[in-house]
Amino acid sequence: MKLPYTSLEGKHLPVMMDEVLKICNPKNGGNFMDCTFGGGGYSKELLKFQETKVVALDRDNQVLKLANSLKDNFHSRFIFYNKKFSKLDIVSTNKFDAVIFDLGLSSIQLDNLSRGFSFKSKSELNMSMGQTEISAKKVLNTYSSKDLKDIIKILGEEEEALKISKNIVKERIKKNIETTDELVEIIRKSKKKSYKKINESTKTFQAIRIFVNKEVTELIEGIIKATKILKPGGRLIVVSFHSIEDKIIKFYFKNFSKNRSRSNKYLPENDDKLSLFDNYKNKIIKASLKEVKRNPRSRSAKLRVAIRSADKFIDPKEFRNKFKYLTDLESRIA
Repeated sequence: MKLPYTSLEGKHLPVMMDEVLKICNPKNGGNFMDCTFGGGGYSKELLKFQETKVVALDRDNQVLKLANSLKDNFHSRFIFYNKKFSKLDIVSTNKFDAVIFDLGLSSIQLDNLSRGFSFKSKSELNMSMGQTEISAKKVLNTYSSKDLKDIIKILGEEEEALKISKNIVKERIKKNIETTDELVEIIRKSKKKSYKKINESTKTFQAIRIFVNKEVTELIEGIIKATKILKPGGRLIVVSFHSIEDKIIKFYFKNFSKNRSRSNKYLPENDDKLSLFDNYKNKIIKASLKEVKRNPRSRSAKLRVAIRSADKFIDPKEFRNKFKYLTDLESRIA
């Protein structure tokens, strides 16, 4: 039986659209980069303003039809690349007024049950957003109990990671873990608590998905390269959905701005050259109650924005070093 999925033109709702447009201020035109094209929400809204140009990227080849349709409508004002956003620096030599990242799964990905992102799926374990080197199925069936525990505990922030990882190994000895619902059942049997606010599989699924797609590495490289291509005064806009992402973004914006604390151990005390951003206000923007009611997936979204300084770009090595423990974890090979 063919499993149901949401069409590209269907239920996908971009998060905090009004807030993003207000920050971008496209009424007088400008060059914008949409690093997570998805259902095309941000790109389409920006292109409604006559003098705007948009470069969009997405690693998922299932958005190509929609991207091509947008290109047909807007011709030279819209360019799309089927690439991961860690490669954004190789697609354009232009400088941008704003670069936008929406780090959440799109409805296109989540609602297509054959891709294995949803707890409701009974399909083969995959969880690839596109252009990955490994599947969730391979991770669960070949990685050691210790590696699985580290992945689930660190990337999923799951307190019961040890028991879950042991039960995964125990079950795969009997037979390979093939489908998403089999993983859900293993997690259910491993959990002590009954979760009311979130599904008991949420944190483990998050961890495996992050690992498969190397999302931390992608985020770090993506926002560094985005900083490099912004005009002075350009906006770096990032919408995140879990605490690891937000921790990374907050550290980057706060510690590489002009008003950063000089006592930070990760930064050179007397090096003023790394002021990549103007004074950062450290303000989180959240979805309105009206939006959350209309789009429940926006309830956990956090929007942060930093303004590019006029200083010369210098690669922020200390930023990479701060989160090396996470990128090293994502690089583990069974």
